[in-house]
Amino acid sequence: MSSGKEILGNDSPGDQLRSASRNEFVEKSGETWTALKSLTAARIALGRSGASQPTSAMLSFQLDHSRARDAIHSSMDATGLQEDLQKIGLHCLKLSSEAGHRSLYLKRPDLGRKLNDASKQSLKDHLELEKAPNDSGFRFDIVFVIADGLSARAVQNHSVSFIAAFQNLLQNEKKDLRIGPVCIVEQGRVAIGDPVGEILNSALVAVLIGERPGLSSPDSMGLYMTYAPRSGTTDERRNCISNIRPEGLQIQDAVRRFIYLATQSMNRALSGVFLKDDSGPTLDTSTSNE
Repeated sequence: MSSGKEILGNDSPGDQLRSASRNEFVEKSGETWTALKSLTAARIALGRSGASQPTSAMLSFQLDHSRARDAIHSSMDATGLQEDLQKIGLHCLKLSSEAGHRSLYLKRPDLGRKLNDASKQSLKDHLELEKAPNDSGFRFDIVFVIADGLSARAVQNHSVSFIAAFQNLLQNEKKDLRIGPVCIVEQGRVAIGDPVGEILNSALVAVLIGERPGLSSPDSMGLYMTYAPRSGTTDERRNCISNIRPEGLQIQDAVRRFIYLATQSMNRALSGVFLKDDSGPTLDTSTSNE
C-alpha cells in the first residue's frame, strides 16, 4: 500500500494537463509580447529579474529620461536655422519672447506667450517694406513661426524640412499663396504666434514648436494653426498637427494635412473646433504591383 507522501507526490492526469496548459500559455504570451514590442517604442515587455526590472531596462529608462530632460533645457540655434532657411530662399526674422532666459521661460509660461518690445518693433519695421493688403484685407496668407517650446531639438531637426516640403508641394499643386517672413522666436510658446500674425496682418499663422518630450520621443514637433490671429486668442480656435518626426507622423503627410486645413481655413474664414481634418489617410502606393 502506498504512503500518503507517495500519493501526494504523483501528479494525476488532470494535474499534468493543467501544468502543460499553463506552460503553453506562458510560452505563447511571451511570443505575443515580443511581437508587440517590435511595433512600438512604448515601454512594454520589459521582463523582470526576481521582483524587479532587469538592469538593461532600468538603464534604458534612465537614458531616455536624461534625453527628455536635455530636450527641455536645450537651446535653439536660431542663427543656424536662419541660415538653413535662407538657403531655400526664405526671408527670416529672429525674435524673442519676454522670457529672457531658459530658466525664466520654464517658470513663467505667460512670458513665453508675449513678444518683447524689440521684436514687436522689428515686425513693424518689416511690415513697412511690404505691399498693401490684398482683397481679403490681409498682407500675407500664411506666416510660419518657429519656436523652441519644450524641445528645441525637435524644431532644429524638422522645421526646415517641413517648410521646404511645404514649398515643394505648393509648387507642384500650383497654389499661389503669399508667404510672409519665417519668424524664429526664442523662448516661445504656442500663443507667441498670435502677436506675430497680428502685427504682420496674416490670414493664418502656423507655429512649428517643440512638444513636451516623452521617454521615447524627445524630438516631437507640433504645428498649431490659427486663422486671423490676435493677442489673447484662446486654444479652441487652433488646429493642431502633432508628433511630426520620422518615428511618428512623416513630414510629407503632415504637410498634406496642413495644406488641406489651411485651404479650408482660408475658404471658410475660421479655425479650431469648427474646422475638422476630413482629408482622410494617405496611402503609400509606391510598392503597389498595379
